Amino acid sequence: MITLQELSAWLLVALAIAWLWRGHGVRERALLLVRQHCSQQQVQLLDGNVALKGWRIIPDGNGRKRLARVYGFEFTVTSQERLSGTVAMFGQHPAYIDLQAYPVASSRAEAQDSFVVEQPRTDTSQHNVVELRDWRKNNPHE
Repeated sequence: MITLQELSAWLLVALAIAWLWRGHGVRERALLLVRQHCSQQQVQLLDGNVALKGWRIIPDGNGRKRLARVYGFEFTVTSQERLSGTVAMFGQHPAYIDLQAYPVASSRAEAQDSFVVEQPRTDTSQHNVVELRDWRKNNPHE
């Protein structure tokens, strides 16, 4: 005969397994959304993976605070550096997808070239910086 304590323990184990199984489904949905977003932004998702970073309480579209799973991932634009991104999920629904700032080419020809841009050297005597003591001399009342 099964006691009430044994039944409760088995119920808790079953709930834990169901919760973990559902979490795996949310992770797969987050990965699908990240792949679509990276494709739209014309960046390359690295490792084909999202990893659980933790849980956060964030506002939803209606301003109510909700518990969200937050996943991290890495992407690249130039194939020379790894940049990070974050996706937050309310169950199966995305809260947001955030990408670290990255360089953007203005045309397809530039996209094939390097993203490194040489800055012209400027003469330091013609700078736009105003020294504080010079400003005070010119504005004695302030």
